[in-house]
Amino acid sequence: MDQQNGVKVANEKNNNNNNDKSPPNITVTTAASTTVTNNNHQTAPPPTNIKKYDLSGPFLKRDRRQISSRYNANRQNVEIEPLPSLKETDANEREDLFIKKIRQCCVLFDFTEPLDDLKWKEVKRSALQEMVEYINNNNGVITEAVYPEMIQMFAINLFRTLPPPSNPSGAEFDPEEDEPTLESSWPHLQIVYELFLRFLESPDFQPNVAKRHIDSQFVLRLLDLFDSEDPRERDFLKTVLHRIYGKFLGLRAFVRKQINNVFYRFVYETEHHNGVAELLEILGSIINGFALPLKEEHKAFLLKALLPLHKVKSLSVYHPQLAYCVVQFLEKDPSLTEPVIKGLLKFWPKTHSPKEVMFLNELEEILDVIEPAEFQKVMVPLFTQISKCVSSPHFQVAERALYYWNNDYIMSLITENSSVILPIMFPALYNNSKTHWNKTIHGLIYNAIKLFMEMNHKLFDECNSKFKNERQLETELYAKREEVWKEIEELARKNNPKFESLINQMEYLSISNQNNNDYNLNEDDYANEKYDQYSKDARNLRNMDKPLLRKKSELPQDSGVAKALTNYKRADEFLKTTPDTNKC
Repeated sequence: MDQQNGVKVANEKNNNNNNDKSPPNITVTTAASTTVTNNNHQTAPPPTNIKKYDLSGPFLKRDRRQISSRYNANRQNVEIEPLPSLKETDANEREDLFIKKIRQCCVLFDFTEPLDDLKWKEVKRSALQEMVEYINNNNGVITEAVYPEMIQMFAINLFRTLPPPSNPSGAEFDPEEDEPTLESSWPHLQIVYELFLRFLESPDFQPNVAKRHIDSQFVLRLLDLFDSEDPRERDFLKTVLHRIYGKFLGLRAFVRKQINNVFYRFVYETEHHNGVAELLEILGSIINGFALPLKEEHKAFLLKALLPLHKVKSLSVYHPQLAYCVVQFLEKDPSLTEPVIKGLLKFWPKTHSPKEVMFLNELEEILDVIEPAEFQKVMVPLFTQISKCVSSPHFQVAERALYYWNNDYIMSLITENSSVILPIMFPALYNNSKTHWNKTIHGLIYNAIKLFMEMNHKLFDECNSKFKNERQLETELYAKREEVWKEIEELARKNNPKFESLINQMEYLSISNQNNNDYNLNEDDYANEKYDQYSKDARNLRNMDKPLLRKKSELPQDSGVAKALTNYKRADEFLKTTPDTNKC
């Protein structure tokens, strides 16, 4: 039977060809750009960046690590018998030959040993490539007998166990430096994914027949693959899942629910998942097609799944896609603006400036689509936070917040509500115009103050006088506080005759401690200076021939990874809105 299908099992022993293995996993992340974009003009979600780390050298040879996948392949060495070409076969025999080629491609090989089974690997690759072209160039090739064979072949090749991630997680993870470890079986996997896409997109494809085999269990295993560390595989997966969502109406609610569960696990348990950006990209296309009015389950998804994604440490990996999803929801239903902005303020970072810049980017995108009535509900807490950002000692945070005054629509909202916003912003603008260390910030602050003066000169003068009165009141309160402390000290002197001696003892102890510390420092100065000079000379001598490298990760970069990602071409650049999504 195996020989009839083009497969025969060899009798000779095989040492290590029992598993179709691949190289180890390394997390791939993105560094979110701080560039301002207006997502309200986008018709599709922003595509996930494939090359998410720095490709500038130096490229070093990387130690061999664990493989990235585990396959359940036979322990026997399998040889594949070449089959005739589909073009050269009679039309009435092509269906049987097509099924034989499909079964032939169910054989798995070990790609961790590049030189093993080269002949049979090439036979399988050629068969896969021929089937891609056959489906692409011919009509009526996907018959009812092909569906179970084709989907089983996909499952055997694609579904496998992914090992734990190789890259660090949390604060130690650097999305710009930690490179991916690519799938070693990609020469075959890529063509399998292409064949799957051609199969789903073929005009002969009938969802009513395929739904017997592409069910919820199939989709669940497909979603598990999104944790693969090869960005090329995740890019194909997002396109495949997007096509399945568009073709199978009965699976749409299940897909959304399972993506929801992935986000819950990511936020509240693991904080590590490689495919969050790709899943958000799919959701951006899905949200774009939601019917109005929005269902309660969609609103709950926004507030309970999407907003908590803002608090994860690795937000920069998927922030452009997340911001697009949030803005799409607000364009669909402006009444969600208040809970969304309050949620953002709730998760606002306190000590992470790059993350704060990302929040300010997203907030401006939200303000670009906000309704004036909704703006009035949130302007007080919103501009209270913006005033804190303007006062930030980190110049990029202050600069990004002050760029709001260059946005015409935001300025129109501020003008309409200047009586509320100006008193909130004035103290931060006035103080930082005098005390901020960065000259660029001074220029932006003067620009904002000038706009406020032109907006409402009378109100500006009132805020100015009120602010000066408050500062004068603070000075008087401070003086009164000092006088009260002096009175307390005088009372202590009168009521306690030993007060003076206690004060003198405290002063003497503080002076003697300071002198001892100075003596110890002076005594060791010469020895420390000699030691420091010796250490410096030794380091310079040792590193004289070494180039200066800035190492942010323990893993060296691999030139093969850079070349593979540079040569990769996407199956679909943008995920367009899924047709008929208003039925979901």
